[in-house]
Amino acid sequence: MIAIIDYKAGNTASIQNALERLGVKSIITSNIEEIEKADGVIFPGQGRAGQAMDNLRKMGIDKIIPKIKKPFLGICVGMQLLSEYSQEDDTECLSVLPGKCVKFAPPAKTPQIGWNQVKLAKKSALTENIEDNSCFYFANSYYFDADKKYIVGTTDYGIDFPSIVEKDNYFAIQFHPEKSGSVGAKLLNNFCKLC
Repeated sequence: MIAIIDYKAGNTASIQNALERLGVKSIITSNIEEIEKADGVIFPGQGRAGQAMDNLRKMGIDKIIPKIKKPFLGICVGMQLLSEYSQEDDTECLSVLPGKCVKFAPPAKTPQIGWNQVKLAKKSALTENIEDNSCFYFANSYYFDADKKYIVGTTDYGIDFPSIVEKDNYFAIQFHPEKSGSVGAKLLNNFCKLC
């Protein structure tokens, strides 16, 4: 069973639908016990970092995310909140992964919306059988400026920014796999195989 964290900032239903198409059982929950009991955890996100962190703190979920030992996948804002700090709303984040989130600088138009390539920097179980330079669907104005040793994949949007990072049992992606067709489904399936 995969727990999809519900903290009023994620596109939880579309993630659950994507997992159902893969034949994977999941639960959308903000219950700490259910999150801790799950075989794996998905942490999706849309919206602003400040409000998302406020919601996590009100629910007490901010305390458990850094302690989870099961496979964990942060998506979009869920990726960014794993960082130490976000420039968006001057937000202290969860400090699971070293680095901070910064806004794309001009002349890059924000938000970046649409398909873009991911260049794979190193092997990962998350990207098994996914071709280098595969396209995924992005919607972001900020990016996670992560420590190089954790970067699995990068994307060019005026600069090369980290779009897949990995540390221990924590995986994080800037794009939306549930909106990325067959290649996104393959990545989600790879994650579920780890759980």
